[in-house]
Amino acid sequence: MNFLAHIYLSGKNEELILGNFIADSIKGKKYLKYSPGVQKGILLHRRIDHFTDTHPIVKKSASKLHKNYSHYSGVIVDIFYDHFLASQWHQFSEIPLENFVADFYKLLQRNFELLPAPIQNFLPYMVAENWLLSYASIEGISRILYQMNIRTRNIVQMDRAHIDLREHYDEFKLEFAAFFPQLQEYSSEKIKTL
Repeated sequence: MNFLAHIYLSGKNEELILGNFIADSIKGKKYLKYSPGVQKGILLHRRIDHFTDTHPIVKKSASKLHKNYSHYSGVIVDIFYDHFLASQWHQFSEIPLENFVADFYKLLQRNFELLPAPIQNFLPYMVAENWLLSYASIEGISRILYQMNIRTRNIVQMDRAHIDLREHYDEFKLEFAAFFPQLQEYSSEKIKTL
């Protein structure tokens, strides 16, 4: 899953949210230098990624993209699934998406020194362009894919994936709807046992 899902699946514990958000920048055992709550968030992120990457529904979604985007197809599916979470947010949270996102940005700014350098570098752009809120529209997803394409040096023309999203929109939406409740249940259980 991409940023929004990881944040959402962390619940209300701020350290868990921070750890889950920064986890991709923390390799190996480097997570041990953080507080126990942040460590738990990093480990949760890793479990969510493993569950997602090995799940048959996610693999089915990725198979529609593999021909054009090779091993980036899983990354693209993560972004598509964040789109469906954002666009149907009212089904998952009583807190409006705008408020949820604004509170998250404030959390990051309060804990700026804790963030790894790569996140400190992109945080101003993330907030200014309101990435998380932009996930709710296909136009927003197109911008995210364009930015990711630049970061990956146009290896697979990831910026074109919005075409695939439009073409298979209903299929991806149904796959997300079948997968996400399973991920919610899995994450809730993992939070209890980490």
